[in-house]
Amino acid sequence: MPLYYIWTIGCQMNKAESERLASRFEELGYQSTGRAEEADLIVLNSCVVRQSAENRVVNKLAALKSLKKARPDITLALTGCMVDADTDSLKKTYPHVDHFFRAGGYPPWLEKAEALSLPHYPSPTEFVTIIQGCNNFCSYCIVPYRRGRERSRTMEEIACEMRELVKRGAKEVTLLGQNVDSYGHDLPDKPDLADLLGELNPIEGLLRIRFLTNHPKDMSPRLIEAIAKLDKVCEQLNLAVQAGSNQILKAMKRGYTIERYRRLIAEIRNRIPEIALSTDVIVGFPSETEEQFRQTADLLKELKFDAVHVAAYSPRPGTYAAEKLEDDVPPLEKKRRLGEVERLQERIATEINAQLEDKVVEVLVEGKARDRWQSRARSGKLVFFNDKTDRRGQLVNIRIEKTSPWSLRGKVES
Repeated sequence: MPLYYIWTIGCQMNKAESERLASRFEELGYQSTGRAEEADLIVLNSCVVRQSAENRVVNKLAALKSLKKARPDITLALTGCMVDADTDSLKKTYPHVDHFFRAGGYPPWLEKAEALSLPHYPSPTEFVTIIQGCNNFCSYCIVPYRRGRERSRTMEEIACEMRELVKRGAKEVTLLGQNVDSYGHDLPDKPDLADLLGELNPIEGLLRIRFLTNHPKDMSPRLIEAIAKLDKVCEQLNLAVQAGSNQILKAMKRGYTIERYRRLIAEIRNRIPEIALSTDVIVGFPSETEEQFRQTADLLKELKFDAVHVAAYSPRPGTYAAEKLEDDVPPLEKKRRLGEVERLQERIATEINAQLEDKVVEVLVEGKARDRWQSRARSGKLVFFNDKTDRRGQLVNIRIEKTSPWSLRGKVES
């Protein structure tokens, strides 16, 4: 039986697409292996959003060069955001790679189908892509150039996929897109994400729905209302702010002001008081002064997010920022700012999570992690607990006994 190996780096969309590829390979008679050296078919699913991610992909490709030379019969393919429409330069740089195909696309040796295959035995939590591409063209982001313009799947197709995943054992589904808030604008009837959530909420056996990522300029009052009213939609949102300075937001081409962002957060919290909010921040963007960085730090202190995903700016070739803006914040200063945000958020998350001590939260159990059950509350917070009963895929009430900035620990509430 031929063996396949898939190496994945990057966002949840990459992970979801790798899962679908794996299922299709198994339908064709391949068996998974955890070692590239044993495989007959190797697929690298790449990410180039950060320089560190691209470096890992390049290193992986270099490492496989000697394997391909020793075993020229291996099929080696590259997909993900490293692959754009023009593959000639990639073929010249990596001649040992047999095939290149774009993110969300199909490898050339697979029979074209309406959708890639679903996993036969899905995990309790699964990902479903609802929209590909992005129309926003933030000045620092390569995604629109690699994944193309926005293309929504129909509500019927998404609902059919979700019903099948639930039938096979999934309990929670996260809807994915570079910007899920733009869902449906390109479809004939122009449904939006609120409409889609309303369509999916009644699916029997489905316990929870999440979605990401969101864009502040595109989040509508209808979507906020849907989160508040639909019982299976989790009270959790990631709403990337990226910077606390209007000047930097303009340079980033984000399309909103800090004042608008504050109002949006207030509207969400007013309608959904129990909402868990997270955000993304880039420090050291071109021309960011110390005063502008302080505006970002002050915003985080003010709004107190449950989680903050922070990264130091790195120029991505092919983007407006890389071509037009000078990367003038020194690396050590970027590192200092990043560390300050991380320490600040650790203190904020410590305070927020401490309020959950001795509270009972409902969790969905995802599986085992180091002999403990790993689960997730509706807020998205990780909860670990010990129990001899097989709890995988179950909703369980847990009384929280210990909190930290990153996770919670507790015991089953009898």
